[in-house]
Amino acid sequence: MSEAVHRVGAMPSHLHEMLVEMFRERPLLAAELLSGPLGIAIPAFRSAQVSPGDLTNVTPTEYRADLVITLTDCDAPVLGVVVEAQLRTDARKRRTWPAYVATLFARLDCPVALLVVCPDAAVASWCAAPIVVSAPGFVLTPMVMGPRQIPVVTDAALAQRHPEVAVLSAMAHGTVESQQKQVFEALLAALNIMDHEHASLYADVVLTALPAAARDYLEALMATTRYEYQSDFARRYFQQGEARGEARGEARAVLTVLGARGIEVPDEVRERIEGCTDSDQLEVWLRRAITATDVRGLFE
Repeated sequence: MSEAVHRVGAMPSHLHEMLVEMFRERPLLAAELLSGPLGIAIPAFRSAQVSPGDLTNVTPTEYRADLVITLTDCDAPVLGVVVEAQLRTDARKRRTWPAYVATLFARLDCPVALLVVCPDAAVASWCAAPIVVSAPGFVLTPMVMGPRQIPVVTDAALAQRHPEVAVLSAMAHGTVESQQKQVFEALLAALNIMDHEHASLYADVVLTALPAAARDYLEALMATTRYEYQSDFARRYFQQGEARGEARGEARAVLTVLGARGIEVPDEVRERIEGCTDSDQLEVWLRRAITATDVRGLFE
């Protein structure tokens, strides 16, 4: 999925935060990924909750993990999970991850796992390399959830039971043409039964991560399948999409009129016009573009 990561180069923090938010909204996901696709034996537990991510030790250096999840049984911690969303290689992370694990181990007095989620296959391979802290004995091996570890989810019922896995599946495998339609239909089946807030978050995660061609295919599928009319999420999503489409058309009309009249449009003004989603404002600009003698006439 390196193509997808390159596409979102200007917005890595947005994708990063959305991935972390998936685990924050549903801490049980960490346990499901460790025991499911990654095949890690985890202790019996009754609950999973987000814990403080501040892993500062006694030195002045502050370490803050993306997310810390604690699995508990009878109010006692049985497994701590440091969750990291990693979009690119970063040598500093490989130095701080052992500190995260050691500090959380000291805090909880129970085993600790490091779970790293990577949309990009090359980054996932880099993250998975064991980290030798001291020899012999202390070697940290990150548990990495990359494209190769993420299952291909094409069954709607399975996607509805495990929507977060369906999201990861769409991100990892949504560019493979032979299975693209089935993967995206499973994702839509999961989104269709979710509340609007979570469905919107998960849809945004996938659309942000996908390269342009796959993103266009998914949006077209969403617009033409039966899911459009079956859920509150779908109705709101398409209404928003239609509004965005209308705004884009009006913005192009403003720029076309200015161009036809030979009025130069600086890059910052073009970005302002193209980024505007207020149809009323764009209509005002379009009327002014017909008579304006220069671009400043749009805003007077």
